[in-house]
Amino acid sequence: MGFFDFMREDIAIDLGTANTLIIHDGKVVIDAPSIVAKNRVSGKIIATGDVARRMQGKTHDDIKTIRPLRDGVIADFHASEEMIKEFVKQIPSIRKKIFPPSLRMVICIPSGITEVEKRAVIDSARHMNAREIFLIYEPMAAAIGVGIDIMEPKGNMVIDIGGGTTEIAVISLGGIACDKSVKVAGDLFTNDILYYMRTQHNLSIGDSTAERVKIEVGAATEELEEAPEDIMVQGRDLLSGKPKQVQVSYREIAKALDKSILRIEDAVMETLSKTPPELAADIYNTGIYLAGGGSMLRGLDKRLSRKTDLPVYVAEDPLRSVVRGTGIALKNLDKYKVVLIK
Repeated sequence: MGFFDFMREDIAIDLGTANTLIIHDGKVVIDAPSIVAKNRVSGKIIATGDVARRMQGKTHDDIKTIRPLRDGVIADFHASEEMIKEFVKQIPSIRKKIFPPSLRMVICIPSGITEVEKRAVIDSARHMNAREIFLIYEPMAAAIGVGIDIMEPKGNMVIDIGGGTTEIAVISLGGIACDKSVKVAGDLFTNDILYYMRTQHNLSIGDSTAERVKIEVGAATEELEEAPEDIMVQGRDLLSGKPKQVQVSYREIAKALDKSILRIEDAVMETLSKTPPELAADIYNTGIYLAGGGSMLRGLDKRLSRKTDLPVYVAEDPLRSVVRGTGIALKNLDKYKVVLIK
């Protein structure tokens, strides 16, 4: 143990397109939207997380809300750095310290990431006083978080549907045997709802309202056993320009999302077709595991099960399974050394 090790803090970060989660001392200490609000005049970041989300779509010309991550990777380097710095400062035990501690970080990244995008994540972490940085692929972290023993010589299929990307991977012996990353996920579902409301109801709505519709009546199929109640959606009438309200049912949203879910189904089938036969035999017995916020879409597990003829299981806490897996990898660095990229 080094002399300054007592000043070091270990944190695990799930840097997501929609939400950023941070684990410290085995607990989720930050769970906030990946949004920052910036003053256009001074260039300063004035709010992050929940405060910035409440400003979204309601700002004037001097304030701009930014989502620094797109499709699971850093799109705005400066804004993402400031956002992560702000989140790290909010960690209770770090906030109490007089001097900023050096950090050891495990950050999860999409499996389809390029070397340039990987470098951007590492540089961001370096600027935050990180002394040791490890990266872990999202499907691998999701598998650990779901409770799969990834070191076994056994095939397991994990689908992580996040905000920007859907990561599909077949994992065995601590490695990814075959994978597919598609840019179809929560953000695209939200855009599908925006488009549907414009074309079918002549109603212009904001991202926050579309997100609420997705959460309250979002569905992947029109045949649900427990159907959610219809909801009222408010926005601006495209014909008259007046504010108006319409009633929306889950069946309409299922229609709106159908094409995007078809693309996820095709990606799953493509991954299964590339899976080595021995691992395919294992997947037949173990089934498919779903993680990430997108897996909470009503009826998605049943729809994928019908398509693949395999049992599909949704993780216990799908929103946090990736960050939980990242936290477990951080706690057991020696055990998971083979799956971490230093």
